[in-house]
Amino acid sequence: MVKSNQTFVSQFYILGLSQSSDIQLLIFILFSFMYLMTLLGNIVIITIICIDSHLQKPMYYFLMVLSLLDICLTSVTMPKMLSICSTGDNSISFSACILQYYFCFSFISTEFYLLSVMACDRYVAICIPLRYSALMSNRAVILLAVASWILGFLDTIPHTVLISTLSYCRSNEIDHFFCDHNALLKLSCTDTYFIDLATIGEGMVVVLGPFMLTVTSYMLIISNIVKIPSSTGRQKAFSTCSSHLTAVILFYGTEAAVYMAPTSAASQEKPKIITVLFTIVIPLLNPCIYSLRNKDVKRAVAKSIENILHKIQKM
Repeated sequence: MVKSNQTFVSQFYILGLSQSSDIQLLIFILFSFMYLMTLLGNIVIITIICIDSHLQKPMYYFLMVLSLLDICLTSVTMPKMLSICSTGDNSISFSACILQYYFCFSFISTEFYLLSVMACDRYVAICIPLRYSALMSNRAVILLAVASWILGFLDTIPHTVLISTLSYCRSNEIDHFFCDHNALLKLSCTDTYFIDLATIGEGMVVVLGPFMLTVTSYMLIISNIVKIPSSTGRQKAFSTCSSHLTAVILFYGTEAAVYMAPTSAASQEKPKIITVLFTIVIPLLNPCIYSLRNKDVKRAVAKSIENILHKIQKM
């Protein structure tokens, strides 16, 4: 690989998860399968919600947006990683790297906002059900979903601009499988004080804000559920939000493990493995989480499969 001694780097080299040719082949096969299953699972969720009249509800509209977001997030990093494994060409231009960085973290920021919106939706449905239709109208759902995307893409601009203005004179080899924030900072020979401040500020807005809103919503939900007199009623109320709560725990947990753990205590490989979880594995698992833990989605999927098999038998 070519080392860069200049203040401007025209391209980077992504080292990926492994430089062994045998392991790269295994990674290509495994992650190609995971990527295809991620696309298939999320497309199925989107299609089912669009065609099934029983799922024409705010909760499922937000789930459809989450599935679209998961497709976008995994598609930012996976194609390039698979290309590196299959062709061996691990070069990426400076501008393409910055774009990958921007879109990846914009989608992650958007998911933080969307998960908090989904938590608020569950709060309204469980705690003030009589006002649910009025508060969560189609117009409100669209505005909340669009606002999540807009805020997610706006929040990422400041530190993307700062990242793009850094001088990279130590090396142009990115020790990651995509243009990750921490991996790029390690290559810079510029003082990163301002970008560290911007990252902390962005974290307070994008992570802590939605997290506190989500936690508050679920505290109110749980306090309301325990007041329900019948065990059947409590179980039904909890089942409506258990899948979303599982997704929240997975997403926040993996993010915290990567970006909030002390760098001195973590190995070089650990952050990469955990990053795989929230950029690749969680988008794969979300359709399973929502379909396996939600009776309406399971019913809709089973009905669709039954209709497809019925049509095949008629052919």
